[in-house]
Amino acid sequence: MAVINDWAQDPSVQFMRRVFRHMEAAQKEILKSLSISPFDARLRLWRETARKAFEQSWAHAVKLDIDLEDEKAAAIYVHCLAQAISLGGIKVPVEILPKDEKIEMLIKETLQ
Repeated sequence: MAVINDWAQDPSVQFMRRVFRHMEAAQKEILKSLSISPFDARLRLWRETARKAFEQSWAHAVKLDIDLEDEKAAAIYVHCLAQAISLGGIKVPVEILPKDEKIEMLIKETLQ
């Protein structure tokens, strides 16, 4: 008997898959812009730091009733990753970050 898996059809699962896809693409772009290898050993710590900040920012965005569509969620993650990279001593030019006033305000409130 074949087992039907409806989990993959769940809209919330599909949404999170889109979010992760956008986050991966955004991460790839920022690393490329900074000439950082995707195999750089420092990435593990930066990603962990960014994940924690992202979770805090996501929760704060929900409280502020900010619509978190896929691309906005990825923008939040990129800002969190940029901050983690900056803490690692690498200057991240503001010009390479996504421009969104709500996201920038959210990051400032959450992470500082």
